[in-house]
Amino acid sequence: MSNDLIVMDNSIVKASYNLSVSEQRLLLSALAQIPKNKPIDPKQAYYITREDFVRLGANADQATRDIRNATKDLMKKTLLIDTNAGILEFHWLSEVLRFDKNADARLKLKYPNPEDYKNYINGLRKYNLLESLPVGRHSDDIVARVVFDSRILPLLSELKDNFTQFVIDDVAGFGSVYSFRFYQMMMQFKSTGYCKVSLDDLRYALALFEKYEATKDLRKWVIDTAVNEINEKTPYKVSYELIKSGRKFTHLELKFKLKAEPKKVTVLRDQNTPDLFHKMSDSQINTYSSILSKLHSISDLAENKDYSAFAVWISNILRDPQSVRAETAKRIFKALQTETDFKR
Repeated sequence: MSNDLIVMDNSIVKASYNLSVSEQRLLLSALAQIPKNKPIDPKQAYYITREDFVRLGANADQATRDIRNATKDLMKKTLLIDTNAGILEFHWLSEVLRFDKNADARLKLKYPNPEDYKNYINGLRKYNLLESLPVGRHSDDIVARVVFDSRILPLLSELKDNFTQFVIDDVAGFGSVYSFRFYQMMMQFKSTGYCKVSLDDLRYALALFEKYEATKDLRKWVIDTAVNEINEKTPYKVSYELIKSGRKFTHLELKFKLKAEPKKVTVLRDQNTPDLFHKMSDSQINTYSSILSKLHSISDLAENKDYSAFAVWISNILRDPQSVRAETAKRIFKALQTETDFKR
């Protein structure tokens, strides 16, 4: 799916910036929505939902707070891009709106009288509650709206040469800011499976400044952290070597390749255990998981009353029913057969 693909100019991959994990998730959630190979309206807004953050590994109970904090912080952040004319610095975003779902109720209390109606309507406009939301985005789940800085747009769309792309799900679950950057560096050289960068350039790109000046600290807290997480959570197996020039380590070499496909093993299963939805598309899975998340007959399976998080959990089961106990899979299948018009 095109909305799963992140595309950026190589200059962003090599740029100097420092973003938190939540800021990376916010940025990737917006980047995934940018149309590929099409002009971008400089004022185009991208809507960030709790589901976007949960998909990228955020705790469902903290996703809203993480988004709000990330929008505040990312508005202040800049990136440094090396150009022929010098180092160009600009912000990632030009505008952020954090939706306030309680604004309408507060405005009604503030302007209860008919003569206050104009003030009430103006208040709604201030909170953007009169604006029509984009098709396909669930308004109850939207937390923020962002607009990119116009100067970065040429580096995000209509790219013909010198760009890096990867699937957003490859980086889902990253807990280290360095893993995101290392993975982007790897994907820039995906065709060769080899990447070499000087340690000075690496420190610059990661905006480490005075941190981890000793190579042993850089190895422990940055390189090992990123490499181990990439090996654990992505489709790639990566190894590295630190290269010396004289008595000093000067370069980092990364070698990587796709992990070998696991051998298919025939598993004898209980004939009463359904092989759930193995031919369903992602769109169908998302639709049915949303329906299931609101069914009373399986509501006890939810850890809390967070329907969005419950729907994501169910969608993972629909994709891989063997990830849970057979009895749980049976209950989900029975609920869908009994309470919807779904036909196998």
